[in-house]
Amino acid sequence: MAGPGLVAGDVVVDALPYFDQGYEAPGVREAAAALVEEETRRYRPTCPPRPCPGRCLPPIMRNEFERLAARQPLELLSMKRYELPAPSSGQKNDITAWQECVNNSMAQLEHQAVRIENLELMSQHGCNAWKVYNEHLVHMIEQAQKELQKLRKNIQDLNWQRKNMQLTAGAKLREMESTWVSLVSKNYEIERTIVQLENEISQIKQQHGEANKENIQQDFQ
Repeated sequence: MAGPGLVAGDVVVDALPYFDQGYEAPGVREAAAALVEEETRRYRPTCPPRPCPGRCLPPIMRNEFERLAARQPLELLSMKRYELPAPSSGQKNDITAWQECVNNSMAQLEHQAVRIENLELMSQHGCNAWKVYNEHLVHMIEQAQKELQKLRKNIQDLNWQRKNMQLTAGAKLREMESTWVSLVSKNYEIERTIVQLENEISQIKQQHGEANKENIQQDFQ
């Protein structure tokens, strides 16, 4: 069913669920469920968008996807940088090898010192940072709840608008249906009256014809 102002492919919904009656009648729910199931079998869901090609990903993610595609195990965290190996047996008298070991030890000590400093800073300022972060989360939750309430209000307003439109359209349709029934009844009465008058005219003509025949016969006699 298409109207004059519709584009090809548009669907006209001719149901008024807020106005129509009979949805609780026996068999209606089963018929609707059968229609939904039949349409579900014919419906072909659209495929989700394809992921971005590999060239759009950063190298670390691209390498990880390649590892997953090759079904390779995840590499364990390397602890080599935290080790303090001594020079090998062939480098026991090599000053350069010992110097590298000393530099590595100093780097490890500095790293541990930085870790201790970070832990001290966290113990002093971590609570306040977490409080600020939690306040930020609370603010985000409040904004999300406000947006949710706004959307729910818009949905409710839209449903009320649809209901008012459908009730108005339903009342108008009922009035037009009543007018149509009245006009059809009047047309039927007019047609019945016309047929009755035609029958009466035919009878009168027949009576006049018979009377004329009798008069003619009497004149000849």
